[in-house]
Amino acid sequence: MIRLVLPSLLVLAGTMSCAHHKGASVTFLNPGTVLPDGLPFSEAVRVNDTLYLSGMVGVKPGTDALVPGGIEAESRQTMDNIRMTLEAHGASLADVVKCTVMLADISEWSTFNEIYKTYFSGRYPARSALGANGLALGARIEVECIAVVNSD
Repeated sequence: MIRLVLPSLLVLAGTMSCAHHKGASVTFLNPGTVLPDGLPFSEAVRVNDTLYLSGMVGVKPGTDALVPGGIEAESRQTMDNIRMTLEAHGASLADVVKCTVMLADISEWSTFNEIYKTYFSGRYPARSALGANGLALGARIEVECIAVVNSD
């Protein structure tokens, strides 16, 4: 098993470094839509027309409490949290071009996948999935996304 430690931050760190050198516009977004205040990472980071969402888990918005109900409930809440975060920044699930899915138990993949499919209407983002040896807050599922959004 691969131990994952803040994969979103590693992706963002590389992106910010490259963007800074190329004169890109970088905005750190922390509206408190889903994640509580005081966390050591941004809910999302916008680099020009690309929106990078930090990994989302199935917490009740504004808390660090996972919803009860196991993989099914957490999967729905995770996807709802992603939708809320996108909408807070003028985007939608239709703007998502890539998702990375991390499961605490890869055998729960098919359960997650059935729920995931209901959040997209035929145009599915590119996607990677992997099993992880532990996720933040003891979550069963974590999903991070990249979306392309219109310029303001």
